[in-house]
Amino acid sequence: METDEEDLTPEERRKLERKLKKERKKEEKKLMREAGISTKKEEPKKLSGSELALAYLTSWSKNPEEWKFQKTRQTWLLLHMYDKEKVPDEYFTILLDYLQGLQGKARDTTVEKAEALMKELDGSDAEDPSMVEKSERIRQVLQLLS
Repeated sequence: METDEEDLTPEERRKLERKLKKERKKEEKKLMREAGISTKKEEPKKLSGSELALAYLTSWSKNPEEWKFQKTRQTWLLLHMYDKEKVPDEYFTILLDYLQGLQGKARDTTVEKAEALMKELDGSDAEDPSMVEKSERIRQVLQLLS
């Protein structure tokens, strides 16, 4: 069933070339597998929201001329700033500086949420160390923004 390439239309020639290329690739992969070489492509590791937000904050403090505002990163930071696990202390001090520049609705909402959280924590008489740390962070944010 082998036909001369001259007899093929350009479309048929392209199809044949693609088919041959696919077969060559398949054969190469088979040889690689037999030789014990991995054929899977390494996916670059995706950074988590936490890592991206903390990198954003670091960029803001260390490289302001190249820093660019990103709403999603700011939102993540504002949502998680009281959690010591997600925003370690060394980043929290940078975050406090960042919050000084907070304006408009973001500033108002942050103050409202902080006040609501403070009332909630004052209502509970738990002496849980994580709650004490959280309330300390809330107090710092309120002092800064009020």
